[in-house]
Amino acid sequence: MANEEHLAILRRGVEVWNRWRRENPDIEPDLSEADLSGIDLSEADFYQVNFRTANLSHTTLHGAILYSANLNRANLNAADFRGVDLYGVILTGATLIGADFGDAILGAADLSEANLKGANLTRVSLVDTNLSGANLSGCRIYGISAWSTNLTNATQSDLIISQENEPQITVDNLEVAQFVYLLLHNEKIRGVIDTLTTKSVLILGRFTDERKAVLEAIKNELRQRNYVPILFDFEKPASRDLTETIVTLAHLSRFVIADITDAKSIPQELQAIVPNLLSVPIQPIILAAQREYALFEHFRRYPSVLPLYEYDCQDELIAELPEKVIEPAERKVIELRPKSS
Repeated sequence: MANEEHLAILRRGVEVWNRWRRENPDIEPDLSEADLSGIDLSEADFYQVNFRTANLSHTTLHGAILYSANLNRANLNAADFRGVDLYGVILTGATLIGADFGDAILGAADLSEANLKGANLTRVSLVDTNLSGANLSGCRIYGISAWSTNLTNATQSDLIISQENEPQITVDNLEVAQFVYLLLHNEKIRGVIDTLTTKSVLILGRFTDERKAVLEAIKNELRQRNYVPILFDFEKPASRDLTETIVTLAHLSRFVIADITDAKSIPQELQAIVPNLLSVPIQPIILAAQREYALFEHFRRYPSVLPLYEYDCQDELIAELPEKVIEPAERKVIELRPKSS
């Protein structure tokens, strides 16, 4: 039940409410179960406010501060959250049918079991957002940014990926929506594929402090030469999922640079790539003071594997990278390219 004193202050207007919040920073307001439907609460400071099971349907919240607010099981149908920062907000079990989240930030928010049917999620940022068990059916998701989003058991039917002024196009999976949109705009997907396959270079190695410095230096040098470096390292034994990721990245690369110095996960990584991908050059490198690991000899017979380049120090490696690493790899790209009939 809402604290009647807190509710009375809010009903006097946002300006009065915000002044009270500034004067009483240690008080965590309780507006649980309050009926605030249809009210304009733009610019209100609701930091850490308890709105559990409150009625905020058709409420306008432009510019409101809702960081870490608790809106568990609140009624937010048709509420206007456009442009609002909702980072870390608790919306578990909330009803958000037809709510407008256009350009809002929902990073790390908990919307598990929430009902977002028909909500506008245009250009919304979803990073580490929990949408497990949520109902997203009919949501408009044009321009959405979704990273590490939990969609376990979420309902994702009829997601609209087109803009309001375009013919309606729907998909049933939030994670592939951005890719499908690119496919529909061929000039964009061609550009993405061209960038990946003609400029990307996969870098493999170890991430101990000493080895990481070398890999970062390679990455920076490649970037200066208009490549798109992809730095990949994993210290533990490669799992099936990890192996598939490595092979996928290799498929998208122009060539691969593999630093086998202090080899640990490199043997598994190369075993996943070399025998199964003969069209992508592999340029192995090693610190001259070390010896290659025993099983590396097995890869020398593959035409995609270039001679091992040995370097004495990081400065020498970077100075000779164009001549000793990049140029041989580029020549091998041409050599391995299928001949036109």
